[in-house]
Amino acid sequence: MLFLALAVVWSLLVGALRWLVAHPWVPVVLLLALTAAGGVWVHRRRETARWDRVRERGLRYELPQIDVLHHRQFEEAVRDLMRRDGCPEAIQVGGAGDNGADVKATDPFGRRWVIQCKHRAAGLAGSAVGTPDLHVLNGTGRPVHHGDVVVLVTNGRFTTKAVDFARSQRLHLVDRHLLARWAAGSTPLWELLSALPSPRRPSPGS
Repeated sequence: MLFLALAVVWSLLVGALRWLVAHPWVPVVLLLALTAAGGVWVHRRRETARWDRVRERGLRYELPQIDVLHHRQFEEAVRDLMRRDGCPEAIQVGGAGDNGADVKATDPFGRRWVIQCKHRAAGLAGSAVGTPDLHVLNGTGRPVHHGDVVVLVTNGRFTTKAVDFARSQRLHLVDRHLLARWAAGSTPLWELLSALPSPRRPSPGS
């Protein structure tokens, strides 16, 4: 049975080779078609990357746009804002088992950012972000994710206790008002926050 199968395969191969010899233009046409398709794919990838860079450089969000986002879209928006600011490798990692990190990025100064995002559909009228969320972030931001800058971003507000806890643990908070300045402007987040750790490397162009 195996011999018969091999014989059939060999017969098909021989027949295919004979047909190609009789029609030598076919491989040339196929090669040209594959080359053209590959060129189109590469061009589209380059154009997509170019327009992504253009979009990121001019990316702006107003608060009404942010309020209507799904929480996952909010995480993606924060990721894109970090990319706009100069963190091209910023990634969105939120989801089950994220250990308190929704976005990770490395800024131009070499500092690793770990960001948790809390979206409130009702904005300021929504429930305030309290210390329980900060406890999770504080427990994983540096020990698990090795963050230099650990941030919680919300389009809502924080409780007074959350603000006090964040200050005591060197966590950074971005509330609705600071988010509005960051998202609608062009100033990097690290220029809007205070008491950041020292850069790991010199700034670009210095």
